[in-house]
Amino acid sequence: MYYNKMVEASEAKKEGGTITIKKDSLWKYSTVILLAIIVIGGFFLFKGDSGTGNPATDTGSDNQQAINAKALIEANDPVLGSADAKISIIEFSDFQCPFCARAFEGAIADFKQSSYFTNGEVNLIYKQFPLNSIHPYAQGAAEASLCAQAQGKFWEYHDTLFANQAALDTTSLKQYAAQLELNTGEFNSCLDNGDSESEVNKELAQATAAGGRGTPFFVIVNKDNGKYGTVSGACPWSTFEQGIQLTIDGKSYTTDNGCNIVQY
Repeated sequence: MYYNKMVEASEAKKEGGTITIKKDSLWKYSTVILLAIIVIGGFFLFKGDSGTGNPATDTGSDNQQAINAKALIEANDPVLGSADAKISIIEFSDFQCPFCARAFEGAIADFKQSSYFTNGEVNLIYKQFPLNSIHPYAQGAAEASLCAQAQGKFWEYHDTLFANQAALDTTSLKQYAAQLELNTGEFNSCLDNGDSESEVNKELAQATAAGGRGTPFFVIVNKDNGKYGTVSGACPWSTFEQGIQLTIDGKSYTTDNGCNIVQY
């Protein structure tokens, strides 16, 4: 009935002329418009404007480009494992990112149980990559972790943040410091005064310069020859195992959206 009324209205006479749209013509026009909407919507979805990208990352895939990977490793970086390891996994991560938590519980946990880690062949370096546009508490959590590092408890604080990802407000960040028996006066002053802000911003810039477009983003570096590969997203440990071997062999690679290694 509603459809018929629309057609009747379209056939109504107006002063100065008559506008007539037949039913079959109206159906054709509607079909064309619907197809146009589907095509345009599909274009933007493919382009990635929705911010989904790699389903294992928070905001899209990496943009591979040549970098000086060894230069990413700095004396003040928190290192898990042997400082003398030939291979370093540099993790650019965001404490509020759910995919980063998935990596923490998955591939990183598996790494700590692997012979690469226990034998001192590979270490893990953590760097800050807060996605401030979508994670309002990421910057504060990143700065707080470096305030904890200043007191020698980065990794303990790191683990606490991922275990309590739903509570990263300033009050909670200070409570975690107290729970870990940090000097709360020093910690609170560091956090309130933004003592770690510049370091977080520097590492964020390093992440984007290295090709990171989403979190987590990893650069696996051979410190002997500077060869490296990148892994984007919360990929399984098997992807990292393959990447580590390629890095040892001096091969370059990245990953596709399915966490498959792609050599180049």
